[in-house]
Amino acid sequence: MAYKQGTEAMAGAGLTRRQAIQGLGAGVAAGMAAGPQAARAAAATAPTATALPARAAFAPTSLAYLDNGSQHPLSLGGQAAIETYLAKRRLDPAAQGYDLDEEGLLAKFARLINADPDEVTYVQSTTAAEQMVLRALDLPGNGGARVVTDTLHFFGSIPLYEEMARQGVNVTWVRAVDGRIRMEDMAKALAAGARLVALSHVSTINGFEHDLKAVCDLAHAHGALVYADMIHAAGCVPVDVKASGVDFAACASYKWLMGDFGLGFLYVRRDVWPRLKRCAYGYYGIDTFQPHIYPLDPPGAAVADYAFADNATGRFALGTHSHAVIAQLHHSLDWIMATGVARIQAHAQGLVARLKAELPARGYTVMTPPECRAPIVTAICADARAKIGPAMAAAGVKLTLSANRFRLTPSVQNDDADIDRFLAALPRA
Repeated sequence: MAYKQGTEAMAGAGLTRRQAIQGLGAGVAAGMAAGPQAARAAAATAPTATALPARAAFAPTSLAYLDNGSQHPLSLGGQAAIETYLAKRRLDPAAQGYDLDEEGLLAKFARLINADPDEVTYVQSTTAAEQMVLRALDLPGNGGARVVTDTLHFFGSIPLYEEMARQGVNVTWVRAVDGRIRMEDMAKALAAGARLVALSHVSTINGFEHDLKAVCDLAHAHGALVYADMIHAAGCVPVDVKASGVDFAACASYKWLMGDFGLGFLYVRRDVWPRLKRCAYGYYGIDTFQPHIYPLDPPGAAVADYAFADNATGRFALGTHSHAVIAQLHHSLDWIMATGVARIQAHAQGLVARLKAELPARGYTVMTPPECRAPIVTAICADARAKIGPAMAAAGVKLTLSANRFRLTPSVQNDDADIDRFLAALPRA
């Protein structure tokens, strides 16, 4: 009843008092009600540590939303931050003092994963970053190079490496056993050496988490560099790129970073910069530029003199990127770091533990190894969309339904009531 009343209050009169107190604070509540100028002031307030579950940081919903690993809901603070940016774009006179801090966001993300700021740059997506890494390593090149990957890597990367194989790259697939990629199998695959090991730090399929340091130590000993897709790690599982020794890592922002589509990050370890072939010649990577072709330009033998920045941006940046998402992510990353990734992980693990215990009792085989620390639980279910989809829709439960499996990915706003609703709607296997 209290939840229903809160929803009605939101619809009728802006944010509820409970939301204002427990979530964004009275400043954000007033800002959302009073318009862009107050919203901008609210967005400028640094988030503080929040008790979990943080339902009040998000708009009330009738759903038990357990699909955060597909696309995380937008927080109210993130919405206020976007409104701040859009007010400037609307030419709101009161917003013309607003400046988008692009470099500052790179520094925040670097701090989240323990990188140096100049080792991080913007990318459109994780997939875009992975393909840029391949090009920087001159793959497929003239053939003969070896790449080691595994069957728990992102399924969208399967065509990428199959195409690499068709173009002459020796691609070795390490197959999962009992939902895990075993280090002994990785060692066998690397025995002949490789140019690259490509994997998902945390698998989107079942939440398996590589021991990234162990993989990197093994790969480096065999002359290989390591690329990690960290879209299911950054923001929900502690990530330390320096401690792991990973050479490349990338993620988009619309999952556990609570951002949106069209913007992500690529990390490139400083020590590998000299080994990379330049594959991007974008305007955003230019550090100095002096043309010699326009009126009043100084004379010069070339059309222009220019130099690319000596950092990850200088090596990989292309054109424009989403400014609205940068504005949003300033709030989201502040919120994540203030709350603490370890606390976020611990909260999710309490919910995940219930699922790992209850699903087998109802006849389902869980694909997720019990030791996994990510907020992902996947179970096998033949024809899952038809078998459980209608029951979930009727109960107002949102999760990932695939052809023969389903996946639940709880986050900071979820609580035991969401798990109860899912379990009550779930038919026996």
